[in-house]
Amino acid sequence: MEGGGREVVLPGDLLDSGKLKAGAGTYVQDGRIYAAQLGIKSVKANFVNVIPLGGRYIPSPGDTVIGKVVDIGPSNWFIDINSPYQAPLHVNEVPWRVDFGDTARFMNIGDTLLAKVLMVDETKRVQVTMKEQGLRKLQGGQVMEISYSKVPRVIGKGGSMIQMIKTMTNTRIFVGQNGRIWLDGDIESILFAIRAIKMIEDNAQASHLTEKVREYLESATKKVQVEASN
Repeated sequence: MEGGGREVVLPGDLLDSGKLKAGAGTYVQDGRIYAAQLGIKSVKANFVNVIPLGGRYIPSPGDTVIGKVVDIGPSNWFIDINSPYQAPLHVNEVPWRVDFGDTARFMNIGDTLLAKVLMVDETKRVQVTMKEQGLRKLQGGQVMEISYSKVPRVIGKGGSMIQMIKTMTNTRIFVGQNGRIWLDGDIESILFAIRAIKMIEDNAQASHLTEKVREYLESATKKVQVEASN
């Protein structure tokens, strides 16, 4: 297929036999490039890519993600990162000194954490880490999920959109590249922030979106202030 030709491909579909380079959403086996996910085949600047059609988040090294502990072993935790691939977190990749078999004392099934994707190999085995600054176990709060493809819009240019939501609702928010968002604050403020984020997800292509979100938050918070003063 030449230039920008496009077709829908399934995981495992052969994309190219060696003329092109492997791009995003692909993997290489025996010199051939295959689709790693459901999406649209796109050829650009000698790279073949698969642009995801909605679907699950596909991890990349360096991504910050919000995960949930789904299983525990003696020397690691198994983390659900909203992806088709489970992500083990080894005791060497956490900020605590954990003795063999003592993992449950630090994090248990159901716990939520902010982590970073450390490595993804050719077979899509994923490893995550909590060793970098700012990564932590998330206490309390609420987790919401949006389409991971809308995450850049929620964050905004230079973090402008999410900063506005944090400031106007007075909530603490962490946004994971995997489409999970953790929010903490009083219940009403969290609700306003969730509605604003849903508004962005539903209208991601709209123009003047920042202004619309600001208007919504201004009217919502003003209403609360009026009710509180009565």
